[in-house]
Amino acid sequence: MRVNFYATLRQITGAKTLEFTLPDSATVRRLIEEVTSRYPPMQHMLLDEQGELHGHVHVFINGRDAPYLKNALETMLASDDTVDIFPATGGGC
Repeated sequence: MRVNFYATLRQITGAKTLEFTLPDSATVRRLIEEVTSRYPPMQHMLLDEQGELHGHVHVFINGRDAPYLKNALETMLASDDTVDIFPATGGGC
């Protein structure tokens, strides 16, 4: 599946978009595990001490924010899904 990385995450991956191949039964959580395994510096950027996605991190599956999907991080992914991962962003005064 195609995974797009944004902001500071691109600096870690060295690319905007990467392809990940996961088993058919893979979930959003499994994808995050694969991403952090391949790019260890992302672990603390994406996950808290309990291994849960930080509230300020957004993982969109085909344009829908994963925590708001029916099965949240346990949502099963398809090989043709597009995933967008956004780290914490800030700005303003």
